[in-house]
Amino acid sequence: MSQAAKAGSAGGAKEWTFLTNHAHVLLAIAREPTARLRDVADGVGITERAAQAIVADLEAAGYLRRERVGRRNQYTVNPAGRFRHPAEADHSIGELLSLFTGPPPT
Repeated sequence: MSQAAKAGSAGGAKEWTFLTNHAHVLLAIAREPTARLRDVADGVGITERAAQAIVADLEAAGYLRRERVGRRNQYTVNPAGRFRHPAEADHSIGELLSLFTGPPPT
């Protein structure tokens, strides 16, 4: 369990968040495109293996692109990608990114 989740617990109440781990990983990468997945995982409160699986999901769905630069990966987020749920499908990922990180990159 992440430190944030532990800090938010209130007397045994069921813990949940509005954003999924996929959203947290996407936001972490948008903030730091050259971050190591180990650091992303630590920041989100998940294992490195879970972060790798999430990045693979996001890449396969077209939300981000990975490019090898030297010994590291550099990620580019696609702000034009649409939310997957029909209730939010008319909104772009760039809107979420700008809410938490500032305007989407052009």
